[in-house]
Amino acid sequence: MKNLFTSESVSEGHPDKVADQISDAILDAMLTQDRDSRVAVETLVTTGLAIISGEVRTKAYVDIQETVRSVIRDIGYTKASYRFDADSCGVISAIHQQSEDIAMGVDKGDDKKQGAGDQGMMFGYATTETDAYMPMTLQFSHELLRKLASIRKETTLMPYLGPDSKSQVTVEYDENNKPKRIDTIVISTQHDEGVEQEQIKQDIKKYLIQEVIPDVLLDSATILHINPTGKFVIGGPHGDTGLTGRKIIVDTYGGRGAHGGGAFSGKDASKVDRSAAYATRHIAKNVVAANLAEECLVQVAYAIGVADPVSISVNTYGTGKVSNQALVKAITSLFDLTPAGIISRLHLKNPGFRKTAAYGHFGRDEFTWEKLDYVDQILSKI
Repeated sequence: MKNLFTSESVSEGHPDKVADQISDAILDAMLTQDRDSRVAVETLVTTGLAIISGEVRTKAYVDIQETVRSVIRDIGYTKASYRFDADSCGVISAIHQQSEDIAMGVDKGDDKKQGAGDQGMMFGYATTETDAYMPMTLQFSHELLRKLASIRKETTLMPYLGPDSKSQVTVEYDENNKPKRIDTIVISTQHDEGVEQEQIKQDIKKYLIQEVIPDVLLDSATILHINPTGKFVIGGPHGDTGLTGRKIIVDTYGGRGAHGGGAFSGKDASKVDRSAAYATRHIAKNVVAANLAEECLVQVAYAIGVADPVSISVNTYGTGKVSNQALVKAITSLFDLTPAGIISRLHLKNPGFRKTAAYGHFGRDEFTWEKLDYVDQILSKI
């Protein structure tokens, strides 16, 4: 019996990711003018329409219409045939003031005493499976779609591509749970009317899979499903309504580790759904990079309005060189896990969140929470 695990990714043109990027672009625009902005923005996109709602407290003035249209244009929805394009879609804003009850709990008059923006638990995970310390199944799923978007935007190799696409990678693991080979790859990509599916299959194999997946992981038994329905012309928000926060497993670890249930996009860093998930990834990655475990899951939990986490736990799945309790002690002594401490350490008042909203929030060196800057300090505490 094969030991298989699967993860999926979706492209920047997937309707849920369109919504995530719009929400984060609005957050970025507000943070650009006012670093203390409090933002919780949700987006819905459907045929010919984007609806923006949520709660904010900010000194910034943001042109919501232009911000939304700019994101849609950047993604590639510029044709009337998509039934959702940057220049003609409707944009409705229903953003209002943040609740005073929430503000009272979060703002204490002293940034260091800032309370958590909500209750809940958050998880961070890391593994030695890839150089990015991410599960191989998810890493390749993301890389396939990033490459496909690059082909669509920067080359003429596949001029029929549309913005909406999905990927799925299944890896076979050996008896020691080490990646052995890729068992199955699924690619579904939106395309123009009239393109032969056989051409799409040949192009995907030649220009995408062969460029992204190492030959050593592919063999004659690897299964390829390319546009398995046989046609994918109707896509994007016209094919499926999109909402902020519906791709939380794509955003994190592809089903590995655990997930606290909170989405990230559209939320400023006072919301620990986002900031604490980044902080725990930062910790887990540094623990694994320090060779203290091959796999590490870090959990924190908060009460709304309270700065310090109510709990911290670590699980190394039996791969730890030291006990989980020893790691918790080291983490507690090294990392300030109050919202203010996380925001300061990871520079989370800076704009730049939109780029997190497609192809995963983790496993990309451009983000502060991906830095391996605590390896020596963790080792010094063990």
